[in-house]
This record gives sequence, C-alpha cells and structure tokens, in this order.
Amino acid sequence: MQFGITLQTETLMNNIEIVILNRNERRTVPQGTSLADLAQEYYNQLKAEHPGEFVYPILGALVNNMVQPLSYHIYRPKSIYFFNIRHRQGWRMHQSSLCFMLYKAVLDCYPMAQLVIEHSMLDGFYCTIQFPNGDFAPKQRDVCATVSKRMEELQQADLPFSSEFMLIDEAAEKVKHIGDTYRLIKSLPQLYTNINYLDGTPHKISTHLIPSTGCIALWSLSTYEEGYLLRYADNEHADRLTTPKETPKLFNVFQEHKRWVRLLDTPTISDLNRIVRDGGSNHLIQISEALHEKKYAEIAEMVYQRRDHVRMILLAGPSSSGKTTSCRRLSVQLGVLGFDVQQLSLDDYFVCRERTPKLPNGEFDFESVDALDIPMLNEHLLALFRGEKVEIPTFDFKAGNPYFSGKTLQMSPDSILLVEGIHALNPKLTAQIPDELKFKVYVSALTQVAIDNQNMIHSSDNRLIRRIVRDNNFRGWDAFETLHRWVDVQRGEHKHIFPYQENADVMFNSALLYELGVLKVYAEPQLKRVHENCEEYAEAQRLLNFIELIDPIDPKYIPPTSIMREFLGGSSFEY
Repeated sequence: MQFGITLQTETLMNNIEIVILNRNERRTVPQGTSLADLAQEYYNQLKAEHPGEFVYPILGALVNNMVQPLSYHIYRPKSIYFFNIRHRQGWRMHQSSLCFMLYKAVLDCYPMAQLVIEHSMLDGFYCTIQFPNGDFAPKQRDVCATVSKRMEELQQADLPFSSEFMLIDEAAEKVKHIGDTYRLIKSLPQLYTNINYLDGTPHKISTHLIPSTGCIALWSLSTYEEGYLLRYADNEHADRLTTPKETPKLFNVFQEHKRWVRLLDTPTISDLNRIVRDGGSNHLIQISEALHEKKYAEIAEMVYQRRDHVRMILLAGPSSSGKTTSCRRLSVQLGVLGFDVQQLSLDDYFVCRERTPKLPNGEFDFESVDALDIPMLNEHLLALFRGEKVEIPTFDFKAGNPYFSGKTLQMSPDSILLVEGIHALNPKLTAQIPDELKFKVYVSALTQVAIDNQNMIHSSDNRLIRRIVRDNNFRGWDAFETLHRWVDVQRGEHKHIFPYQENADVMFNSALLYELGVLKVYAEPQLKRVHENCEEYAEAQRLLNFIELIDPIDPKYIPPTSIMREFLGGSSFEY
C-alpha cells in the first residue's frame, strides 16, 4: 500500500504536454491536472478579453476528440477543445443534465412517482409523472408548481454532478429502484460501468454531464395535455428560452406511436432486447410492418374522400425519413382505390450548380428551397393539371446540371400526382397552385423506443443512423462523411422543413419498432471506423454508446416493401 502512494506522488511530479485548441496553445502541465482547472483559467481569459459581455460557461471538453466532463484528469499528452452550450456536444450534455435535475426533483417531491421523458418536441421535452395510485394523484398544476420549486432550489444550490466507476452488479444495485434501468445494466456484457449522482441520488445517464446544476441555463416546466413540457435554453442564445411553437399534429403522432409501443410492449431497449432474446424478432417485424401498411391505407382513403377536388399529393419530410418508399407504398394503396398515380421527385428540379445558393462557409446549400427551380416546377404543374403532356427534367448529381431525356408525364381525369421532396410542404414551392388541389403528407421517423424512462433516443439520432447505413450502401460514403455533413443537414431542416410540418393534412411516423436492432448490424462497424483524429469521432462514439446496448436483429425477415429496404437494400421498389 505504501508503494502505491509513493508511486502516485512521484508520477504527479512529472509534467506532460497538452494542446488547448481553442487558443492554439501548446504548454506543459503536471500529470493529474483536471480539466476543471484548465477550463477556469480559459474562462477567466475570455472574461478579461470581453469585459462587460456575457461569456457562456464551459460545460465540457473534447479530449483527443472524446467528450469528457470537467472532472476528467489528464495523465498523458492530450489535445483539448473546451465547449459551451452552443457546441452540439455541450448542447447534449446540458439537456441530459437538465433532465437529471428534473428526475431528482420529482423523486424528492414524490418518492413513489415515476418520471417518464416521453419524447422531444420542437421546443422541449414532453414528460409524464405517473403515480402508483392514479385515483389519488395530486392535481397536475400542483405537481408542476411543486416540482418546479424543487428544481429552482437544486439549481440555486449549484450542486455538482458526479460519477463513479464500479462493477456492473454494484451499479445495478444502485439503481434497483429504477426497473428498466436496472434490467438494462444487468444485461450489459462488461465488468464495469459508470453511475451518475446528483446530491446523493444515483442514476445511469446516457451522456456525460455538465459540472453542476448552477451551469444549467434557463428552463421552464409547464403543464401540457396530460403531462408536462420541459423547455430549455436556446443553444444560440442561452439567455432566452426556446421559442414556444404549437405543434398539435406532431404531438398526436407521437401519442399514436406510443400506443403502438405499448401494444408491442417495447417502450425501452431492455424490453426490445427481451423480445429478441425470446425469439420474437420475426413477430415484431410482422406487426410493425402491418401497422405501417394500415396507416398507408388510411392515408389513401383520406385522399379518396377528397377525390372531387384533390389532384396532387405533396409528401415531405426530413432526411432519411423514408419519403421515397412512402411514395411507392402510398401509390400502391391509391391504385387499389382506382387512382392512376403519377409520381414526381423534387430532386429532379434542382437548379444548376452556378445558381445553387451557398452557406456562409461557401459550401452549396442543397437544403434550401431556393436550390430548386420553382418557376419551372409551377409551370409544369399547371400544364399537367390542364391535361397537357410535359417533358420532365432529370438531375445529374455528378455533373450538377438538369437534362431532358425524353421522360414525360400526362394526367388523365383519374390521375393524381404524387410529389415527393423535403420542401414539398413549403408554400413557396407551389405558390401558383390553388390550395384545394393539394393534399399534404409529412413523413418522419419519430422513434419511441427509449434507453430507459429518463434517457430517450432522439428522433434525429434514429434518422442519422439510417442515413449512415444508406450512404454507405448506396453512395459509397463512410460514416465520417455522413457525420461531417449532418450538422448542415440539420440546420437546413430547422430552417426549411420543420417550420412547415404542421401544414400537413396528415403525418406519418415511419419509425419501425425493430429498426435500431437491424441498423445496428450495419452502422456499428461503420461508426467504429471513424478515426480519432477528427471531431466527428466524438459524435460516432456518442452513437455507439447507445446502439451497443441494443441486441442485433437479423434483417432476413424484413419484407422487400419495407421502408427499411430503402436503407439496407433489397427493395422490390425501383428508386
């Protein structure tokens, strides 16, 4: 024992070289130096350089492109990049820490209640607080006020978030009262794991946490429907809350999917893994696909009910939502009802490269609606509705130019035009077409399977994993390339797609309850190939942290008409 103490003392006397990338500074520090000490020094420098200005608190760091909390100690040469809430990793850590503080507040106020963070919304998280005896549950407004007060106390106390590395069995005992988390930890194929703490309350949080509750920016908790809406600070402006948006249609789609999850008993990863281990994968696939087919049939019936005036279906959604397969399957259902379905892809209406708008960094902004030839599109649509034959362009993505190959469209009285593209619901796109001729469909993958009741899987992560698999299978891109582009893709979605989703007549959730188990088989090796020497490594590791928890599912039972085939290959549809 004495030898161990002496060795540690001697080791700490040695210096190591680090690089602080924020300042492009190379320096030596004693072994064992904490990120917290370096972050405080850097923060003080920023405040001195910007007197009188608000300086965002430092929440964590990329250490050799791995996300680390400020409690991390340095024993070997490292490159370090400090980040705040405006960085995507800081944003994730901030949200996870806020949710842990909410969990702690609920537990303190109502020890027998269960907090469930159901899903994200455009301006926060929708949560429910479930009491063991619903007949005697406190009133919703009283619960909201009580929990909010406790959260304020926790924040003002500036309590540290901490973690402890321990044996799996010991970790499981720490969270035995959290059934779904306990089952998940017990199933982990490793010896050790981390348990997080806030003021003595343990939990297993899916990301690293920020230094303390005092670093949490603005938040609010309010009643919403039968639950609560937890809003958080705008990551671009931490001194203000996210802008509230009414999204009743999106909320209803989430609620519908929650009913599907309950029907199949797969609310969390541990439940999904149980079904897989019990040999239920094939049945889960069959039920999930049947639910999709039922929804496509319902949408087709809605269009049929408006057949007297609707001539065009506009189908939109964000990247990797399954728009193309949805078009094909909806076309089949419309054909059953007697429609002659003509399809038009907005991808063929891109303008040439010289006319494509650009991002501030000089790269082409393919996510902008102005990247499309809107005048030509409207001219063609009006001609089609007059019954004229129209020659349709084809866009050559390699050359960056549209060309005409002789492909034509013409509509008969029984025809309906199905238009697919990310901007289909933007009113600017079809401004010359009367609204009564349009039926609008919004498609997105709104996953409901969670890590556990307090650690949700973001829908954007579901779509990102889909895209990693598709890009590798069909575009020859590796995971690095997809991750590198994803920030700009999301920026475009928030600017050009999400603001118009509530314009839809109907929303379709393309997420499949089994899909993460299938996608894991393809995405995991791709993510493991992302090199440590790039910033995308941190995002790859974050995704690996949760897909490694999921048992793989064999794709052999997936039918050729499934949305999954758009990403895996083997579809019976032509794309």
